[in-house]
Amino acid sequence: MNPNGDVRVEGVVFPSEGADLRGDLYQPASRPAGDAAPVVLVVGSWLTVKEQMAGHYAAGLAERGLTALAFDFRGYGASKGDPRNFESPERKVTDILNAVDYLKSRPDVDASRVGALGICAGAGYVAVAGARGPQIRSVAMVAPWLHDAALVEDIYGGPDGVRERMTLGEAAREKFEASGEVDYIPAASDTDERAAMYGPFDYYLQADRGAIPQWGNRFAVMSWPQWLTFDPIAVAPDCTAPTFLLHSPDAAVPDGARRFHKALTVPKELRWTTGSQFDFYDQESTVGPALDSVRDHFERTL
Repeated sequence: MNPNGDVRVEGVVFPSEGADLRGDLYQPASRPAGDAAPVVLVVGSWLTVKEQMAGHYAAGLAERGLTALAFDFRGYGASKGDPRNFESPERKVTDILNAVDYLKSRPDVDASRVGALGICAGAGYVAVAGARGPQIRSVAMVAPWLHDAALVEDIYGGPDGVRERMTLGEAAREKFEASGEVDYIPAASDTDERAAMYGPFDYYLQADRGAIPQWGNRFAVMSWPQWLTFDPIAVAPDCTAPTFLLHSPDAAVPDGARRFHKALTVPKELRWTTGSQFDFYDQESTVGPALDSVRDHFERTL
């Protein structure tokens, strides 16, 4: 992870609503230990763990001189919390705010200079967290997945596709409340049509990319109602931090980025580049320039 000694990695534990969350704090090795510095909280896509794109970007920011934290949400990876693999936007937003509180409590963090980077669906979670208070001073989004009700219908097969998933999710929630048993489907699959992401989702299906041992490739079916009704675009007018969006017309849901950017009232920039959605997760020809742009934004605004 750190062959050249240019990044220092510290395993951390902090509480969120009674559960211990585990993360990795990436710091430039050249920074004197204990110096209070700005920090960026990095949030990856839905269903993921800290060793996937969040850790990749956190390490890249540290290589570029910024301290960054990637962590596992409740019910994911090394963190505690039940039910497992439950994709609850509200729960994740709460975890983000608790992670910010933890960072602000550290003596080596400048509590007035905390930023947040969201990748894919993480952008929506960061947006909502940032709209709830001034704790997050600056926001960046890479390949943001930002949807509203209209876009959800476009993505999930129209009203019938949404209704089917909502029904499955509500039944799974009732089963969990009655028995404690969680129904799971694959998070990603190119053979199982029930999967939350069905198709050639190569990043999640290749062991040398996102299909890592720490990732369980599971999706709690009762997650569907919360995910499908989540609307981060609606909070754009309430966002308080300067916001930078980097996206590609060939990546996921570009119209969501356009709508969110248009509704922002803070200093903002939407920059278009090239690449598919998964290119932004781990392909250095795309990730490297993205990290450079994100670093420049945080250096200006933190």
